Amino acid sequence: MIKNGKGGGNTRTGLVFEGKTDLATFLSEQDGYRVDNGFVYYQGNEVARLFKKHGFYRFLDEIGIEWKKIISKKILPDDSIYVIINNTMYIIECKFQQVAGSVDEKIQTCDFKKKQYQKLMAPANIEVEYMYLLSEWFKDPKYKDVLDYIISVRCQYYFEYIPLAKLGLPVPCIEGGE
Repeated sequence: MIKNGKGGGNTRTGLVFEGKTDLATFLSEQDGYRVDNGFVYYQGNEVARLFKKHGFYRFLDEIGIEWKKIISKKILPDDSIYVIINNTMYIIECKFQQVAGSVDEKIQTCDFKKKQYQKLMAPANIEVEYMYLLSEWFKDPKYKDVLDYIISVRCQYYFEYIPLAKLGLPVPCIEGGE
């Protein structure tokens, strides 16, 4: 993959979010995008809002959702983005592993967590997508069953990057591209 996702196999689908940086930093570096205090603008139009950890719960307060009346314990997203144009909250969990450990089991919890986020977003009629951003470590064949499980419960996973289009965001035109 070429730095900043330009070129290679991603030229048709757009730019990518690399796991080595956070989503706000990545988006602010893309053509046409500007991030200001968690608000994401594309060509001057507000298209999304970004939240990390407890920022997600500040958003719930802002839209009048009392999380304690809906779920019994806070779950904190690594990154989340509410994409206004498709009314969807994308929960992104980053799992980078270099040795066997507890992360192995954590990626098996996506169904439960997605359902918790869906319960939280239901009063606002906001859809939820839950996805993992995984390191190359999880390409090992011993993870085949758990990766198949993630897909079977309608969650998603990506290795090292997430295409902007998968987040429902506008993809900047690439010079010389289609």
